[in-house]
Amino acid sequence: MRILFITATRLGDAVISTGLLDHLIRTYPHARFTIACGPVAAGLFQNVPGLDRVITMDKRKYDLHWLDLWKTCVTQKWDLTVDLRGSAVTMLLRSRRRVIMRGGRRPGLRLAHVAQTLSLSPPPVPTVWLDPSDVACATTLLPTTGTPLIALGPTANWSGKIWPVERYLPLWHRLQSTYPTARPVILYGPGQQERDLAAPVLAALPEAIDAGGRFSLTEVAAILRKCQLYVGNDSGLMHLAAAAGTPTLGLFGPSRASEYAPSGAHTAWVAAPGPEGDAAMADLSVSTVAEVALCLLAETSS
Repeated sequence: MRILFITATRLGDAVISTGLLDHLIRTYPHARFTIACGPVAAGLFQNVPGLDRVITMDKRKYDLHWLDLWKTCVTQKWDLTVDLRGSAVTMLLRSRRRVIMRGGRRPGLRLAHVAQTLSLSPPPVPTVWLDPSDVACATTLLPTTGTPLIALGPTANWSGKIWPVERYLPLWHRLQSTYPTARPVILYGPGQQERDLAAPVLAALPEAIDAGGRFSLTEVAAILRKCQLYVGNDSGLMHLAAAAGTPTLGLFGPSRASEYAPSGAHTAWVAAPGPEGDAAMADLSVSTVAEVALCLLAETSS
């Protein structure tokens, strides 16, 4: 059985789609999967069971990347095509069955919209597939003692979603007052911009483990899985933390928690005061974040 799974360009949306993909893997355990996604998200799928290939869709003018995808896939006869991008390309492929998610923004959790393509309720939660080398990387980087590890994600893909970096030091003091042996783990994406955003937090917390910029997505997921908590802005990294099974606290301001709250066994979110989707991250207080973070830690360590 051949299944084509077309998912998102952005990392967060791609992570959200992994629950649906995992459902397909479990439903069709002998199927072979081809996954089409954006370059930022490609590494997320490298360990998917039954994987034939990952097709990286580099955006081109005039939507020519869709023509590229059609050329790559047209010679194959597909048993099922799942298109979460709402494109027309799936209709031009030979497929016994097609599932196409309507494009555009609409109210409600994105996770539920994805699940509705196969009429799944409740929606399957996101997941991540690791191999032994990912686990070995995390084991090498992180201490193996009983030190609680608390991951912080101070970056995001646009400045409006970023909680002021100077808040992380007083937040850490609040967390450390309850967990005095805890150690911070700072995560951020590749590239100088991400590094620059994380630098003030690294400087303020000299005992922190620098876990950003140089790891694959599955290695990052393995690092997150060893942490007792993740606190960070609404971002792809926040969704990856939740998918890895890490207790996750998402910070929201101008983005909507009603659409993009983290989903997993132990997840929570806090939002800056003000209208949803139009609140300033600077108005989100340290005390609010610390209170919910400590509750998550208490729930999962008991």
